[in-house]
Amino acid sequence: MTAPELFLNPRADRGRGYGGAEREIVNRVRAAAARRTIAAWPGYAPTPLVALPGLAAELGLGAVLYKDESGRFGIGSFKALGGAYAVCRSLARVIARRKGLAEVGADALLAGDHRDLAATITVATATDGNHGRSVAWGARTFGCRAAVYLPASVSAERQAVIAGFGAKVVAVDGTFDDAVARAAEDAAARGWLLIADTAPEDESEVPRDVMQGYTVMAEEIVERLAGEPAPTHAFVQAGVGGLAASVCGHLWESWGADRPSFVVVEPVAAACCLASARAGRPVTIEGDLATVMGGLAAGRPSRPAWRILEHGAAAFLAIADEAALCAMVTLAVGDPPIVAGEFGAAGVAGLIAAASEPQLRAALGLDGESRVLVIGSEGATDPGLYRRYVGRDAESVLAGTAP
Repeated sequence: MTAPELFLNPRADRGRGYGGAEREIVNRVRAAAARRTIAAWPGYAPTPLVALPGLAAELGLGAVLYKDESGRFGIGSFKALGGAYAVCRSLARVIARRKGLAEVGADALLAGDHRDLAATITVATATDGNHGRSVAWGARTFGCRAAVYLPASVSAERQAVIAGFGAKVVAVDGTFDDAVARAAEDAAARGWLLIADTAPEDESEVPRDVMQGYTVMAEEIVERLAGEPAPTHAFVQAGVGGLAASVCGHLWESWGADRPSFVVVEPVAAACCLASARAGRPVTIEGDLATVMGGLAAGRPSRPAWRILEHGAAAFLAIADEAALCAMVTLAVGDPPIVAGEFGAAGVAGLIAAASEPQLRAALGLDGESRVLVIGSEGATDPGLYRRYVGRDAESVLAGTAP
């Protein structure tokens, strides 16, 4: 297995307050508004924060806390919070402008008050799977149309799920970044609303809406741990960086200097955040970005996400594909058993890799007192691939049935 690569961030500053530049991206005031909106959607419930004592003991740690996003809105990943929220916000802005209203509330969209106009609007996005699923679900929920652009490498099963929400699916030859470019080009040409979760500049409103939606998950963690010691470490996976930055920013603003030491985990083949940390600025990495952690296969970090991670992340860790696959199996046979997809298990894979290497362990300050937060960002969102990698299906894992 390829050895993990660790880069300690020289720009990290534990004493640095959560400043105005970071608050422009995500902040607790807008997080509260996102929580009120999303909590009113049918099917909302906080996802569980699960203790994994067996894994903690195996790794010689005090505790491992796993935020399990596999049940979020029946979509199977944390992405349900971001893409759908951005669809809601974007649709409300457009309808208010076209109808000359001061504002349009999410409740009015849910009630179908503006479905006549909403039905004429198309939202477009690029995805490796889960973001597109969220945007398609949001479009169906709020009554507009959706076009979802995917790299051709995305499995037929994931494409079918997106199409099942009524979205038009467009396969693009090339990488995720190629799909991003094609979606933006077509949206501009056809007057569609682009629901991107990445942007090359700080001012992009929609990617910030996506990230603000993700903070609902982070706030659930803060509430769940009220009265308990904060985690000492957090290992969170990154593609373009939106998830990592949202969690990092919210915990930073909420807990200040008591926030966890934040480690960003990426695939070796697509470690654009690590490369950017080395360069001191967002950079693009070349190549086909091929990794089984397809949802993390990005060649350049989103600029709004980078603004938070630049000073908020303590370290960047790149791991091999085999590490993620092994982590899926480790979680499946754990106590309790956990179902995590290829990139849902990446944070756990990064933790196992770091805790198992003495030099990395020492560099990150992992020891028997460490309380580590990891984000299980997806469940078995591609059941066929899950069976192939784990050797049994999600239902048998959760039932404790032998393979």
